Amino acid sequence: MPSLPWKMKRPLPGFHAVATISAAVALALPLTGCTTLHTTAPSAARADAEDAALRAGFGAVDCRKAKCIALTFDAGPSEHSARLLDILKEKKVPATFFLLGKRHIEKYPELVRRMAAEGHEVASHTWDHRILTRISPKEIREELRRPDEAIERLTGQKPTLMRPPQGRTDDTVHRIAREEGLAEVLWSVTAKDYQTDDSALITRRVLQQSSRDGIILLHDLYPGTVPAVPGIIDALKERGYVFVTVPQLLAPGKAEPGTVYRP
Repeated sequence: MPSLPWKMKRPLPGFHAVATISAAVALALPLTGCTTLHTTAPSAARADAEDAALRAGFGAVDCRKAKCIALTFDAGPSEHSARLLDILKEKKVPATFFLLGKRHIEKYPELVRRMAAEGHEVASHTWDHRILTRISPKEIREELRRPDEAIERLTGQKPTLMRPPQGRTDDTVHRIAREEGLAEVLWSVTAKDYQTDDSALITRRVLQQSSRDGIILLHDLYPGTVPAVPGIIDALKERGYVFVTVPQLLAPGKAEPGTVYRP
């Protein structure tokens, strides 16, 4: 098993030791300090799109009509990502990958290329999973720029989306993300797969929370997560859901830099 950043190991003092609290805080308003987090729902992004974009078309899935949901994975690539990509290819399901740079992008460049080549959205989860609200503006910018540059070198495309570690964000992060051309993407469904390797439990948690326009948060670096994915996909398809990437969920709207998206 590859060595993971200390923040990702169990027990993880910088990441998982506060995971239960931070997961709740990340979805609460306000998040940090006196900042009030204003988020944009996918349905609002679609409604705000120009008529010209509607006429031009935006792919096979129209989430204004279809029951869409987005499957997203944080903190990869990892030793489990190749198997995950095999599953997604077999199931014909696109996903959005929020990748870490240090010890991940730099360790598995071929998987980053494969993600992009197979039609998945490749985005950033920062370089070293530092909590952005606790570091200087200069450090925030470095955490955002380094993975973007690495991804662009590997895929030819600069990311337009990022997910702040633990969902922690504030006005300073918004400003720098906007300047770097990045929208922030939070989530509505979490399996807390950092707490368990029980794939059946991970599946149940996702299914209990899923709803239309949902954004599912999973981590493909934990051993219990990837085995849960086929069951999650099959069960949600049976319920009439269509899987899309985050940009497809927003279409015909587009992700606006500096905006925070959450269902």
